[in-house]
Amino acid sequence: MLTFEDACALIRALPERTEIERVAVAQAMGRVLAGDVVARLDAPRHAVSAMDGYAVRDADLAECPARLRVIGPVFAGDSGQLDVPAQACVRLFTGAPVPAGLDRVVIQEHVRRDGEFAVFESAPGTQRHIRARGSDFRRGDRLLAAGTRLTAQGVVAAAGADVAEVPVFARPRVAVLSTGDELRAPGSAGLDDNGIPESASLGVIAMAEQWGARCVQHRCLPDVLDLLESAAEVALQSADVVIVTGGASVGERDFAKAMFAPHGLELVFSKVAIKPGKPVWLGRAAGRLVLGLPGNPTSMLVVARLLMAPLLLRSSGGDPVDAWRWQMASLADGMSAGGEREEFIRARWSHEGRIAPLRNLDSSAQRTLSEADVLIRRVAGTPAVEAGALVSVLPL
Repeated sequence: MLTFEDACALIRALPERTEIERVAVAQAMGRVLAGDVVARLDAPRHAVSAMDGYAVRDADLAECPARLRVIGPVFAGDSGQLDVPAQACVRLFTGAPVPAGLDRVVIQEHVRRDGEFAVFESAPGTQRHIRARGSDFRRGDRLLAAGTRLTAQGVVAAAGADVAEVPVFARPRVAVLSTGDELRAPGSAGLDDNGIPESASLGVIAMAEQWGARCVQHRCLPDVLDLLESAAEVALQSADVVIVTGGASVGERDFAKAMFAPHGLELVFSKVAIKPGKPVWLGRAAGRLVLGLPGNPTSMLVVARLLMAPLLLRSSGGDPVDAWRWQMASLADGMSAGGEREEFIRARWSHEGRIAPLRNLDSSAQRTLSEADVLIRRVAGTPAVEAGALVSVLPL
């Protein structure tokens, strides 16, 4: 059986990528750049004031107190092209251009205003409070590299570079097929004594969209093979990644793989030595990626976070490692020894900043799942640990 690390390596090696498109910077949040973002101008474009105050020549403050005539005011966006004679200063505000020939800005708190004059009681300190032209970046500088997933900070940098549009990989189109005779749409399960609300796949869709995908199809299907085969064909025609939930075991009605057989299913991996989620599988059919998730809600969501999120990030041009940002945290409670499989335990950040494992770890426990905001990673055979021990965690 494949280890979790082996499954991660196979996802990192996937060659599939979505198409490249250009989008407005304002719409690019969360998208992965398909090309570098290069500055189109200097920032700042001119020497500007970093504070509200008065721009002066050092020579005019050689002896203090000094009394200088005030010219201005100058605001951000003004030209700043002023002829400033000796024994004069310029009143300006944060972001305003500093007129040529002036050496520093003295902040307003250190200046006393006397009508048309500014009085400087003592010599200024070492701070000049001027942002030099191009001190942030220069025209032609690469600010963001291809492959970067745009954060709010990245959007600021791209817009600040005077870039209106950026090339990005298209959001992966996802089709989600839920299998199971017992599944009913939320709100209708109570009408059938044997019905179960179809819940977990909605979480999968929400998580897929969180990681940059776009759900183009969601169907709840009975365990009837010919119907499943037809649904698989439609999904493969409309999506970049097909996610099928349930039917991943070896029961008589577990058709998750069989429904893709007529479409040339080739497995990338089948079963991973993890708990929960051992039945997870990944394959290709009709040139599309197909991910099979276990049917129990907790197993489905945990595996989606561990393997679907990096898979979607990879297919949209990103680095799947960005979805596996493990960090160390201390335990609020002790934990017993680990089992034969690598385990991912649902847990919650405590008010003290520690990690508290949740008690009900059944793979179908939805209430516990709703309380979890982090996964604790425990390698197979890990010995018991006490409260305060450091463990590896991943935000859920």
